[in-house]
Amino acid sequence: MFCGVLVLLCLTVPAVSSQGTCPAAPGIPGIPGLPGRDGRDGPKGQKGDPASSTARSMKGNVGEQGSEGPMGKRGESGGRGMKGEPGVPGEAGEKGEPGVGGVLERAAFSVARKIDNHPERASVIRFNSVITNLNNDYDVLTGRFRCSVPGTYYFVYHASLDNNLCVKMKLNETLLVSFCDHRRKSKQVTSGGLAVFVSRNQEVYLEVSDYRGMRANPSAYSIFSGFLLQAAE
Repeated sequence: MFCGVLVLLCLTVPAVSSQGTCPAAPGIPGIPGLPGRDGRDGPKGQKGDPASSTARSMKGNVGEQGSEGPMGKRGESGGRGMKGEPGVPGEAGEKGEPGVGGVLERAAFSVARKIDNHPERASVIRFNSVITNLNNDYDVLTGRFRCSVPGTYYFVYHASLDNNLCVKMKLNETLLVSFCDHRRKSKQVTSGGLAVFVSRNQEVYLEVSDYRGMRANPSAYSIFSGFLLQAAE
């Protein structure tokens, strides 16, 4: 409304000029126009000159060390390396405490026959008086040695006889050796022995045959002995 009035006043200026001077008034600014379109890309520039050797040789300052990154995955195992040289021998250690000695297995017996009569025909000779009996392996009731420590043994007997005598040494029911002696004097002593391997619970004993002239008296006993030479490993 105001703009319209102002235009009308200006149109009437010539009519009024004869009567007086009308001062010129500035117009009202117009409304801004719409933004224009983006301009086109300019032509590609020329390639620059290469840097001088001095510029290429120059290095920048070393930057600050960054923070440690997360641990990566474990890589594949490498091949087996070559055997290294032997290391330097270490110093000798302190002397240890004395150890406990191993238990030495022993077995031995020695028995006497103090019976003043002949053994029964084809029977086991019983020795009724114990002199030595480690482990109680010899049984005076049966006349047999039963092995509790397996190994190699030596068995020997010494017999006083007043008549012909044949002694058989047996391992269980197996005959090991037989000794026979025929009396030539009124008093006579005979003996025999051998080494044999005996397993656990096997029995060794003496047996007479038809010749059984073994007799004892206070001045002449018969002896049967056995002892372990080497225990089985």
